[in-house]
Amino acid sequence: MSSIPENQAEDTAADAAVAAVPAGATGTGGGRKRPKPGERRVQILQTLAAMLEQPGAERITTAALAAKLDVSEAALYRHFASKAQMFEGLIEFIEQSVFTLANQIGERETVGQVQAQKVVTVLLQFGEKNPGMTRVMVGDALVFENDRLVTRMNQFFDRIESQLRQCLRGAAELAGSVTPTVDANAQASVLTSFAVGRLQRYARSGFKRMPTEHLDAALRLMVA
Repeated sequence: MSSIPENQAEDTAADAAVAAVPAGATGTGGGRKRPKPGERRVQILQTLAAMLEQPGAERITTAALAAKLDVSEAALYRHFASKAQMFEGLIEFIEQSVFTLANQIGERETVGQVQAQKVVTVLLQFGEKNPGMTRVMVGDALVFENDRLVTRMNQFFDRIESQLRQCLRGAAELAGSVTPTVDANAQASVLTSFAVGRLQRYARSGFKRMPTEHLDAALRLMVA
């Protein structure tokens, strides 16, 4: 059974921590320059994610978001047709960030167990570095929003589980399992549930319980 080398895990953490917004982009403050085309849209998403990072934050209204940005609500709707579309922007960033890293793992790593461990690691590291996004991922921020947002996040974790199954099926075959598909499905389900649970704990602890806490040891127990 293989585990993730410490230095590789640190490199992955750096990748997963890439910000959703270009450095220097700000949503508030006097004397700011007029945003370039597309920059205001990014600022809106940045500010929404930042507001979601506040422990105990309740449902965020467009009025509160507009006030934070020091613009009118009408200005928000020039860039997004609805608040649901703003959340979709955050979900798109989550999908792109996590699956780009997961695909790179598949290209660089040939050992199925290690692939699976690294996919779970980048997922949890991304959540740890982006607390506001974590509340979207686990659905806490979507409770009063459009149902399609919850469906899309469910599909995100379905894709994670599917990718883990692919990693682990080959490993089960190499290990001589007589039921490699069944074994891979069971392991992928356990790993996905573990990752979701860690992210939920992180969000509901006010971002105090890190999702990567004792991660290497936990993965060694689940991926043999």
